[in-house]
Amino acid sequence: MNPIRLILMAVAAAAICVADDTAKVFDQQLSGVEKEMVPLVAAMPADQMTFAPTGGAFNGVRSFRDQAMHVGAVLYLVSAGILGEKPPAAVGSNESGPAEITSKADVVKYLDDAFTYAHRAMNSLTSQNLTGMVKSPFGSGQTQRGALAITNVSHVMDHYGQMVVYARMKGIVPPASR
Repeated sequence: MNPIRLILMAVAAAAICVADDTAKVFDQQLSGVEKEMVPLVAAMPADQMTFAPTGGAFNGVRSFRDQAMHVGAVLYLVSAGILGEKPPAAVGSNESGPAEITSKADVVKYLDDAFTYAHRAMNSLTSQNLTGMVKSPFGSGQTQRGALAITNVSHVMDHYGQMVVYARMKGIVPPASR
């Protein structure tokens, strides 16, 4: 075999071995939670979007709609932090999303659009920038880009768990459980 060809093959093999799959790993995790959250929101009947349990430990909790909007708003905030830019959509006060979005279709669209933006942020991650410090989207100070990426996934699942309870209280079996 030609020595130059052998060297080129070795360089190509080395490049494959050091491929940076950081973005792929984080984006796959985001896709996983998206495939559970968005169908759950879509499954809730429009007339039940404002449902919130009351009494006991449920006193004062967000409605189903408010939970979905909060998830979208935080996806926008955290993803903007990863990217080092301002959120491209309104996030409302207390990370509650725009108050004027009230219809089920608009809530689902806001959430879908937030996930689209979050995918952009996840796909910007590399092994070189993952531990880089960025401005925290939550007050002052800085945080690691990778910590924000983890928040994008864990925060969605935190609220997904709460919203599953709401849905089941209304007789809705979450699509992920069907």
